[in-house]
Amino acid sequence: MKKKPPSPPPPFEGADPVVAYRNPDFVDSDDARPLRILSEYLAPLRALREQQVRDTIVFFGSARIHSDGPLGRYYDEARTLAREITKWSMTLEGHGHRRIVCSGGGPGIMEAANRGARDAGGRTVGFNIGLPHEQKPNPYITPGLSFEFHYFFMRKLWFAQIACALVAFPGGFGTLDEMFEILTLQQTGKLDRRIAMLLYGSDYWKEVIDFEALVRHGTIDRRDLDLFTFVDDPAAALRALQGALPPEAPRKLSGAPAAAATPAFASSRSPDDDGGDDGGDGDGDGG
Repeated sequence: MKKKPPSPPPPFEGADPVVAYRNPDFVDSDDARPLRILSEYLAPLRALREQQVRDTIVFFGSARIHSDGPLGRYYDEARTLAREITKWSMTLEGHGHRRIVCSGGGPGIMEAANRGARDAGGRTVGFNIGLPHEQKPNPYITPGLSFEFHYFFMRKLWFAQIACALVAFPGGFGTLDEMFEILTLQQTGKLDRRIAMLLYGSDYWKEVIDFEALVRHGTIDRRDLDLFTFVDDPAAALRALQGALPPEAPRKLSGAPAAAATPAFASSRSPDDDGGDDGGDGDGDGG
C-alpha cells in the first residue's frame, strides 16, 4: 500500500513587507549608513532653502560657559554681538536672508548666540549634535532651523560650506576642532570663499595656543596669522565683520560673485583650479 505524500507546509504568516526606506531595521543598519549620511546633507539643504537662509555667521565656543560662571562675560558679550549682527543683517538687501547667526545649537556660548539673535527679532540657526551625556537644543533657535546631527563630519560640513564668517569664543576640544577645521580650509584654499575669522578674547587664545611658536618652528607661514583677527569686545567684533564682509552677496576667492543660490554653498576647489589666492601652503587635507 502506497504511503500518502506528506502534506504541504502551511503558508507563512506574518506582517506584509514594507518598502526599504520605511524599514527601521534596514535604515538603522550598517548597510544603510550611506543613506543616513546623505540625509544629514539633504534635510538641512531643503530646510535652509525653504527658509531662504543664504549665508551664516557662525559662533563657536564652550557649552560650559554661563552668564553667572567664571567666564560669564563671554556669554553676555556673545549674546550682545549676536544681537547686533542680527540687527545689521536685517538691513541687508539681496536674495535670501544673509549673515544669519548660526551656532552648534547647544548651551553656553551657543545658546548666547541664538538668544542674542532672537533678542533682535531675527532668524537663527542651530546645528546640534546628539551626544551621550549632554547637549540638547537650546530654546532660542528659530523653529524649522534647528537641526540634529549624528555625524560630526556632516555637522562640520554645514558649519563651513555656507559660512561667510566665524567668531570663536573661548572653548575646549570641540571649539578647537571646529576652529582648526575652518582655519585649514582657509589656509589650503580648499573652499572657493574667504571666511572672515575672529578669535574673541585675545588673552584666552594667546594663552591657550602659541601661534608665534608655530611660525617659529616653521609649521605655518607668518602670513597664515592673517587668516584670523583677535577682538575683545562686541563693538570691535562687529566693526571687524562689517569691514571684512562686503554688503553684497558672498564672493569667490577670485573676486567673482557667488551664484545666487539659497543656501549659498561654497564650491570645493581642486589642485587644477586657478583664479584666486590659494591661502598659503597648507599641510592638511582641507577636509
